[in-house]
Amino acid sequence: MWLTAPKNTWPRYSKTGITMQLVDTRRGVQYFTFEHHREYQQVQFKFLDAVESMDPNNIVLLLQMNPYHVDSLLQLSDVCRMQEDQEMARDLIERALYSLECAFHPVFSLTSGTCRLDYRRPENRAFFLALFKHLMFLEKRGCPRTALEFCKLILSLDPENDPLCVLLLIDFLSLRAREYTFLTRMFQEWESHRNLSQLPNFAFSVPLAYFFLSQQEECSELELSQARERAARLIQLALIMFPSVLMPLLDHCSVQPDARVASHSFFGLNAQISQPPALNQLTSLYVGRTHSLWKDPAVMAWLETNVHEVLRMVDARDPLVEESEHKRKMRYQSAPRNIYRHIILSEMKEATAALPLEVTSQPVMGFDPLPPLDSIVSYTRPERYLRHPSTLSLFFRSLLPNFNLQAGAGQDLNQGVNRLMAAMRDMLANIQFQEPPRDDNPEGDGDWD
Repeated sequence: MWLTAPKNTWPRYSKTGITMQLVDTRRGVQYFTFEHHREYQQVQFKFLDAVESMDPNNIVLLLQMNPYHVDSLLQLSDVCRMQEDQEMARDLIERALYSLECAFHPVFSLTSGTCRLDYRRPENRAFFLALFKHLMFLEKRGCPRTALEFCKLILSLDPENDPLCVLLLIDFLSLRAREYTFLTRMFQEWESHRNLSQLPNFAFSVPLAYFFLSQQEECSELELSQARERAARLIQLALIMFPSVLMPLLDHCSVQPDARVASHSFFGLNAQISQPPALNQLTSLYVGRTHSLWKDPAVMAWLETNVHEVLRMVDARDPLVEESEHKRKMRYQSAPRNIYRHIILSEMKEATAALPLEVTSQPVMGFDPLPPLDSIVSYTRPERYLRHPSTLSLFFRSLLPNFNLQAGAGQDLNQGVNRLMAAMRDMLANIQFQEPPRDDNPEGDGDWD
């Protein structure tokens, strides 16, 4: 299975100096790692110099000399996307994926579910990131089913640690792809050991999946009534556990709550203000990402019925309400690093606005956002004296909220960004077509799905 077919507009591929090794096999699971040979390490050092050089032309030049250098492709893809050149941004990610795929070990399988990569090793991160960025493009282009398969693939590479926290995304893609049974089955199988119901996205999306299943005419009456029952029970639990989701969700769907709901303190402003910071990030991410799936009038009518049932429980002082409030206050004080990494990659403005200062005040680079604190480093860059903060890192940080450029640095940044954009336009004009099209490409130019 190929992740992406090479295009005849791409420069001719030649070995880059990336290889993959099988490191270990335990209990039927194989552990692999990408490795950078010496020549690739030299290019990597040049890339890091280019990022810090204040002159973004250097990345473009590096890519002209090394058209399959993965981190350069990831970084420039981000820039193209910010400039609304989706086509080029996508093309660069596909090229990065192709470059990594050419390095696969003969027994590394994308479909077995038993091949692992350790995100703590910097050489492995590009594969996770390229897959994630690729699936985001697929989803935007209306290919949610293929995007879901890529999401499952990322999860299979390190299901224990989930370094890009794709568990925050897999429910949305399942609903978009109408893979309701997959989502409900995953929830049943994972809940006991992973507590998925503690994530607002699973707490709300799973009952929504059951609701959609309860609308499917081809199911038996028993299946339909079971789905209806589960949908009601789980959405009530979700609303009791995460009351702060309701009002922003209705707001995003342009729906006015009725007088009883609007005036009740349980779903009121206090629900937003009193929630811990990490929960605020998760609920903002969920509402920003999935609100369009809740707009259906049938969904809204079902939600309203259950909201009233929850208010009845609140007024009756059901012990579950107090229990949930206690859990909420104890948990969610601060999010693990993989959640922050996911929020940065998702670029959901509702959630990035809720990121804490310790995340937004450091440079966040597209080719390695928030590196793990326990990285396993196999080679290090020669030390060199650095005079300037990097234009690129300032540029990427400037896209995050809470960013405050020191006085005097703004002009440098603007010039740097303008140079970067000019260089990008130049690259678009030259780099893609520097070779005549090859006719020895049997795959042609087709998309994967």
